Amino acid sequence: MVEELRRMYRTIVSDHFPETLTIYFGEQKLVYRKKVWRIPQDDGSLVEQGLRYGENPGQEAALYELVGGNLLLGSCQYIEPGRGLVSAITEEDLLQRGKHPGKINLTDVDNGLNILKFLMDKPTAVILKHNNPCGVASSEDITKAFWKAYRADRVAAFGGCLVVNRPLNREAAEVIYPCYLEVIAAPDYEEGAIEILKRRKDLRLIRIARIDRLSEYRGLRYVDFKSLMDGGLIVQQSLLCTINSSKDLKPAEAIHDGKLYRINRQPTEDEIRDMLFGWFVEQGVTSNSVLYVKDECTVSIGTGEQDRVGVAEIAAYKAYQRFADLLCFDRYGISYKELELSVERGEKPRRVKDEIDEETRHQKGGLIGATMVSDGFFPFRDGVDVGIRHGIRAVIQPGGSVRDWEVIEACNEAGVTMVFTAQRAFKH
Repeated sequence: MVEELRRMYRTIVSDHFPETLTIYFGEQKLVYRKKVWRIPQDDGSLVEQGLRYGENPGQEAALYELVGGNLLLGSCQYIEPGRGLVSAITEEDLLQRGKHPGKINLTDVDNGLNILKFLMDKPTAVILKHNNPCGVASSEDITKAFWKAYRADRVAAFGGCLVVNRPLNREAAEVIYPCYLEVIAAPDYEEGAIEILKRRKDLRLIRIARIDRLSEYRGLRYVDFKSLMDGGLIVQQSLLCTINSSKDLKPAEAIHDGKLYRINRQPTEDEIRDMLFGWFVEQGVTSNSVLYVKDECTVSIGTGEQDRVGVAEIAAYKAYQRFADLLCFDRYGISYKELELSVERGEKPRRVKDEIDEETRHQKGGLIGATMVSDGFFPFRDGVDVGIRHGIRAVIQPGGSVRDWEVIEACNEAGVTMVFTAQRAFKH
């Protein structure tokens, strides 16, 4: 049974999707071509093969690149041919195929690019799993950006996808190599970097040369398709983020029963920097979500929950867990879970775990001074109260709730600043 399961993940599924796909929007015609690569086999032969499989083994899947047509609906022009990123990857860009890519690998890369297009001013690293970021960080060089992003959640980063917006050099490769990743995508790889990373035989190394022009994609819409279980489709425009700089942020204020409620404390420059960073990361997080960020790095990311107070609590819980885990790793070279087992077996004294727990509580999981980011408004103050309880100093959220006044009061009571984006950022 175990060997059958292992074989399932190694199997390449042939797909029966057509070579071209044509979509008509009224009289307008869009033509897509299926992407295939010549994949080396164990016997040295080359076989033309598309995606490894879909979201799971046994699911056929295909990748298509837009090659013809220029869609214009109303006053909105959508991305035209010649701007391919993930869909335009060639054999030459697959610097090491490893187990050649499946659907999840490429959608992770795509969502990493979706986040990075807002963060091109500084070297930035995004680590993703299951189409959600688990660690994102900006820094003065790409090595430090990766290390910050990895340490933000090294547990979730295991087997993840790394996407960076600067070429990877030898120094970065040496830092990345010990960390188990399945995919790395970068605009380029400098001399010596590929040789180091290729020591991991199954690692997929992808070059996407157009990454250096990602900022151009910020204002471009694409058509978003959602297939329904009955065979129907929902088609929508992609979201355009209306926040570009601090000038687009609005100090939180609301009127309730004829009274004006306004946030008392204006954000500092550092808080504005983290607000913008967090809001840009939020564009790639599955809703309903709450993030905590500090010093242009994610502290914790809560995703996909049904209620906002719940996701705020889950994100805080994750922050505490990851903070404790990092303390254990730095001091003893083991995870927090391994430390717990060591204490239970009597291999380490209980005081060791107690010291980790106490420091984690004292530091509030690294949340002191963090910025809280929410993709939707807070319907009640209980959501923001969670962050306040754990030491946040700033909040960025869309605003627009009938209880905005209540949330503003909660922040003012705690000396926390808050801004509105006046735009929701749901992503499903």
